[in-house]
Amino acid sequence: MSKLKPITPKKKPTLKRPSTPPGEVRIIGGQWKRTKLAVAHFPGLRPTPDRVRETLFNWLGQDMSGMHCVDAFAGTGVLGFEAASRGAAHVLMVEQQSQVLAQLQSTATKLQAKTVKVERGDGVSALKIISAKSIDVVFLDPPFDAIGVADAALSAASRVVKDTGYIYFESPKALTADEAEVYGLLLHRQGKAGMVHYHLLQRIPAISKTD
Repeated sequence: MSKLKPITPKKKPTLKRPSTPPGEVRIIGGQWKRTKLAVAHFPGLRPTPDRVRETLFNWLGQDMSGMHCVDAFAGTGVLGFEAASRGAAHVLMVEQQSQVLAQLQSTATKLQAKTVKVERGDGVSALKIISAKSIDVVFLDPPFDAIGVADAALSAASRVVKDTGYIYFESPKALTADEAEVYGLLLHRQGKAGMVHYHLLQRIPAISKTD
């Protein structure tokens, strides 16, 4: 009668530590490249991943000198700080939650970000009072669970962005070309990272009428 082989316990897989610990996000380009920014611990706060930001700023161009930008739902502020790091002339960051806002203000002070203005408020309301066709890039990363906010944000952003400007938009589902057209926008480029879909949009050019 053969003896049963003793059962040896399986080794637990070794977990690799992330290069950037939770609670931090890293700027990937420009004058503040590799600078780590603290992230406030707040439910629903989701920094745009490095890979997505790299793709986005490849689309937009690495040099953003002279551009005017709005980060309408700033959160960690990493999109706005990336733009400022790459030379944007002015970046307005709008955030409603006081805890997150305090972290944004602390980061702006730490970086001595003179071209960044941090403002408390609602992103859609802030966009509504900005002059039409005055912004080069609008960053939109609205809360995924807030009903109607994404629609309102896209409508407001389409009014303030220049004809040559761009709107960056994150959402839990892909935006189709037909859906973008409802807001007077063209779907320029898009991608997906995990469960997040990201898009780069432009205004639909006005058709000139001739007699």
